[in-house]
Amino acid sequence: MTFQEIIEIVGRIIDGSGVAAVLIGVVVASVYALVRLLGKKGAVYRPYRRLLGRSILLGLELLVAADIIRTVAITPTIESVGVLAGIVLIRTFLSFSLELEITGRWPWQKEDAVPEGIKE
Repeated sequence: MTFQEIIEIVGRIIDGSGVAAVLIGVVVASVYALVRLLGKKGAVYRPYRRLLGRSILLGLELLVAADIIRTVAITPTIESVGVLAGIVLIRTFLSFSLELEITGRWPWQKEDAVPEGIKE
């Protein structure tokens, strides 16, 4: 096996891990929400949304890592690096947006900076 083939396999494994993180997160969050709903154990929507958002964030991070590994190790051309930059930019925007939705604050803000109406 060549170095490029190994890196391609590693990239695919990390890609699969990212997809698996999202899928497992959807299943876990849905089961958790269903148990809370059927057991009438309080709020369902916000915890469900928070768990779902966290699994999406984890999946996005893994997908970005796989893209970086494959681009830098296999095809380090100006064009591929430009495409990677676009992908990373879009996924970073999505990650920041999800973080704001989940926690009510930007990733660089301290926890005590959350507006009073957002806290549960």
